[in-house]
Amino acid sequence: MKPYLGFWEKLEKPFFVLAPMANVTDAVFRRIITKYSKYGGHNIGDGSKEDLPAETFCVGGPDVTWTEFVSADGLCHPKGQEALLRDLSYTEAERPIVAQLFTAYPEKMFEAAKLVAELGFDGIDINMGCPDKNVMKQGAGATLMKNPVLAQAIIRATQEGIEASGRHIPLSIKTRLGYNEDTLEEWFPKLLEMKPAVITLHARTKKEMSKVPARWERIKRAVEIAHGSGTLIIGNGDVKDLTDARKKVIETGVDGVMLGRAIFGNPWLFDENKTSVTVEEKLQAVIEHTMLFEEVWHDTKSFELMKKHYQAYINNFPEAKELRMQMMGCYTAKEITDVVNAFLIQAKKMI
Repeated sequence: MKPYLGFWEKLEKPFFVLAPMANVTDAVFRRIITKYSKYGGHNIGDGSKEDLPAETFCVGGPDVTWTEFVSADGLCHPKGQEALLRDLSYTEAERPIVAQLFTAYPEKMFEAAKLVAELGFDGIDINMGCPDKNVMKQGAGATLMKNPVLAQAIIRATQEGIEASGRHIPLSIKTRLGYNEDTLEEWFPKLLEMKPAVITLHARTKKEMSKVPARWERIKRAVEIAHGSGTLIIGNGDVKDLTDARKKVIETGVDGVMLGRAIFGNPWLFDENKTSVTVEEKLQAVIEHTMLFEEVWHDTKSFELMKKHYQAYINNFPEAKELRMQMMGCYTAKEITDVVNAFLIQAKKMI
């Protein structure tokens, strides 16, 4: 029996997707990316009555977007659920969109998967590679690479939760080469046994974090291991842009590539026709991003989270450092708007 691919089967290959990154690719930044990138536009209809017209999906952005990772345990508790449901908010323009969950408890994953499927997501992804200490302390994320039996039980529970929702959406997994050592040949087949639609492989171990270059030759090996299984393989790690992504597709044979850190300060990443971005365009995007952050999150998320975006947006142009330092002292969208507009007025006077 082949895996159920759902919308993945309808995507043209190779496809290029947006990585889930905590406190980065939130609902706000995804909306900015969708607006400023024009690569996407696939209809993901899966034949269900919930399908939307094809024109609904003629939008920008990556071929597939992921939410930030969300705790399945938290979704199962009324007190934590409200805040986490905000993290799972999305717009129709982001489709197809996959919700990423993590847990070490199959019973929690069953409940969370059922809920997420009922929320209308196009797919569910299980995080089995996150090296965050708090996640690993729970026995989730990268820790699952040390416990294939539990990992398979969580996958099975996810599948059962989706089935209990009455919907039919694909399941995917994001993982690494191994925990402390590269155990791809042992770990990868255990995942393939469960017939996921997709496996995204980050080409480093948990121990390596991002301290060494991603080993794409190991992703090529994963493609070889998965051959004939029906599971699609996405490569991840150190991808600079879409040109680099296409090169890696040729070198490894992957079905798709996931881009992560390259999106920082560059919501135009998935627009291959956008060869350059002016300083003014970049600063206007900063203002829009900040205003949307404040509008959507109000006081539920710290304004400090925007500061990492400023570090990415504000560089490689004259007086960027000085502007960035001013912005680091701001705490509202109005302050940011005033500072940026004042900079633009001064810059135009100097031209």
